[in-house]
Amino acid sequence: MTGSSPDSAPIVWLCREPASLEQQVPGWLTAFEQTSVAGFEGLRRREYLCSRWLIRQALAGTSGTAASECRPIDGRPVCSEHPPGWHLSLSHSHGLSACAVSAKPGLGLDIEPCSRHPHWQKVVRRWFTPSEQDWLLNANRCENFLKVWTLKEAWLKATGRGIAGNLQTLEVTPDFRLFGDRNDESWMASAGQVGDFLVALVYHQHGPSLPVGYLLQTPDEPLEAGQRAGPIAQVNWLLHNPVIIRKQE
Repeated sequence: MTGSSPDSAPIVWLCREPASLEQQVPGWLTAFEQTSVAGFEGLRRREYLCSRWLIRQALAGTSGTAASECRPIDGRPVCSEHPPGWHLSLSHSHGLSACAVSAKPGLGLDIEPCSRHPHWQKVVRRWFTPSEQDWLLNANRCENFLKVWTLKEAWLKATGRGIAGNLQTLEVTPDFRLFGDRNDESWMASAGQVGDFLVALVYHQHGPSLPVGYLLQTPDEPLEAGQRAGPIAQVNWLLHNPVIIRKQE
């Protein structure tokens, strides 16, 4: 699982957050991270600490560098400081943290519980394209909505945009063909499931390989950067499809 090549597809790493993280600010955090976590409490603090531990595990597992030597850049952790040259995308939801790692820029990851969004039809009517509204509402299956939603979120992360006004920049058909607004034929999208969570990933494909994903053991407390947690499950990928350039009318 280590030593990924530059042409390899991204790797997704996930872990469940420990039930409680009452430890003091860990010394293995960077100065920027220590300042950031000092302002958090409760669930937000737990999420932050677990994600910073997972970033180091993800970089170590992908690059082969010791986890204790890995760290992200300061600010929004979109790439690594050490080892250099790796791009990151994070997602958190309901006690699960996830981190995707790629040698190429343009990376977006989203995770969602399979049981989320009891009123999903309202979201479809408000934010999705007319074509998506038609097939999703007629099919009336929440799992279809969740798959489309996570793919859209991952697309916006990969292309560096927020949700507001941009959810229709990726359109998904009933057979899960994807049409995007970016003039680049190398975009790929993958969707899968691990446990009771959906996982969506959008990335640039530069070779024949497909992404893999690993759910790690829940880390022991206190969290230590050098602590290693082995995989306990793999992401079961349900689709790997190119994002087709939408024809301008």
